[in-house]
Amino acid sequence: MQWIAGLASKNKYKMDDFYKKILDNNKKWVESTLSRDPNYFKNLAQGQTPPLLWIGCSDSRVPANEIIGAKSGEVFVHRNIANMVVHSDMNMLSVLDYAVNVLKVKHVIVCGHYGCGGILAAMKNESIGIIDNWIRHIKDIYRLHKKGLDSIENETERFNKFVEFNVIEQVFDLAKTSIVQSAWRNGQELSLHGWVYGLNSGFVTDLNVNFSSDEDLDEVYQLKFSE
Repeated sequence: MQWIAGLASKNKYKMDDFYKKILDNNKKWVESTLSRDPNYFKNLAQGQTPPLLWIGCSDSRVPANEIIGAKSGEVFVHRNIANMVVHSDMNMLSVLDYAVNVLKVKHVIVCGHYGCGGILAAMKNESIGIIDNWIRHIKDIYRLHKKGLDSIENETERFNKFVEFNVIEQVFDLAKTSIVQSAWRNGQELSLHGWVYGLNSGFVTDLNVNFSSDEDLDEVYQLKFSE
């Protein structure tokens, strides 16, 4: 540990006001929380049994817990650009597997939001950088719904509809995963839902795309498991 202490003593980093503020805020939050419940952190450290997995956008304006008034320990969260469910994304699959098979969550919500930068980028052709490879998955959604989207003349309305279509397709993609279908086959209580959050209102819209079995999937996606 001496080399760590030595390294720290040589570090000339000077905290800017924002960085110092968030450290101070943490201390104040701990003090405030303990004043209300002296056992809060002791109880929180015992483990987690959240009933919900939230798959949301990385946008800093969409905080999962705050939107639904949930407490710490009530929401297991995965976030990425434009709340995507990509079947080759081992990060997302690992989170989903842990949530479903270990934590035994009963609900998975894919929550997009109006004004999503990832969706907006997918509507255009400008190269942004490495993120272009991620945005391509979102462009696939536009291709699937091109006729309906192109028929919407108002750009804002088309943008909002694209956000909604994207969420709907991600819920379908969740239902197609072997993780979710295996849970259903084993009789596990698990429901999938699609929401969109309004940045300018604070309200969520339930898109009424809900799954609790694979019955609403095309037969080609219904996996048959060997006994």
